Amino acid sequence: MKKVGIQLPRQANPEAVEIRYSLELEALSSIAEIIEVDASTPEEFAEGVKDMDAIITSWGFRIDAELISKLNKCVVIGVGSVGVDMVDIEAATAAGIVVTNVPDVFIEEVADHAMMMLLAAGRRMKLMNRMAAEGNWWHGRPILSEVPRLYGQTLGLLAFGNVSRCMARRAKAFGMNIISHDPYLSELTISESGVEPVSFNELLERSDYLSIHAPHNQDTHHIIDANALAKMPNHSVLINSARGPLIDESALIDALQKGEIAAAGLDVLEKEPPEKDNPLLTMENVVVSPHVASATTRMRPETRRRTGHEVALVLKNKWPMSCVNPTVLPRAELERWQPYPMNRGPNR
Repeated sequence: MKKVGIQLPRQANPEAVEIRYSLELEALSSIAEIIEVDASTPEEFAEGVKDMDAIITSWGFRIDAELISKLNKCVVIGVGSVGVDMVDIEAATAAGIVVTNVPDVFIEEVADHAMMMLLAAGRRMKLMNRMAAEGNWWHGRPILSEVPRLYGQTLGLLAFGNVSRCMARRAKAFGMNIISHDPYLSELTISESGVEPVSFNELLERSDYLSIHAPHNQDTHHIIDANALAKMPNHSVLINSARGPLIDESALIDALQKGEIAAAGLDVLEKEPPEKDNPLLTMENVVVSPHVASATTRMRPETRRRTGHEVALVLKNKWPMSCVNPTVLPRAELERWQPYPMNRGPNR
């Protein structure tokens, strides 16, 4: 039997491993056993997984280049989320290790949440709720009389992956015009969805609402900085349901305080959980949720099943359904068992 390492949960339930990981084992039980690694430091975790055939992760210690260099047998790292920023992808690729994720399990849920944040931030619902609770019943209408109606407004999408495509469908139902910037897609691919492809500067300048759906990497870190925010219209609303570090948070706070943009809806922040004195938590024109966009009754079970399935495919010497680093596949001596849907990015 092959061995799959996973970090022991902070609050592990008392049941046996076979019960705790029954969903992952639906695909893995015939070929591998799951071994929990009880570690309090990255060094302890590295020691615990060094002889594993696979690793499953979605939280805890980052699987960095140093840890990867100590892996003797690992052929696949299964990430139980869309984002894979907890794994050093370049180091894994150099080591010939396949990295999988679950890019399509809860896309609709994230798009729902992003659309909800757009509506809530745009209609200043945090402020409206407080005013209603305090009995300040007659002052909400004058505030919202300064907010343009949604119909006919322009929604800009930063990156045009799976979530953006779903977001575009929702926004069109509200009568919005959709534009998008994605340097990794051809203009024809974007326009086929009825979305206008634009440059990055044009995206900033034309978006009444700007929704971020890009992965977090070296190219996108702080892609929305003070310079970018200065190019956005004063009435614009910024939505982020991707990753917190895509936005320079101090620059965003400054822009909101100065009225350079009107509002923001944020499911993710640079530091999670944030400091209690983070101004974004108390600003009346900012709606914050605690990184929950994907959360529904379906999300966790299906994510776990899919992660187990992806790891099982690689351990059976087959290509996974979703590979974050597809250039490693020809070197991994895996059988290409079906047309391979190239995964465009971990956070899309």
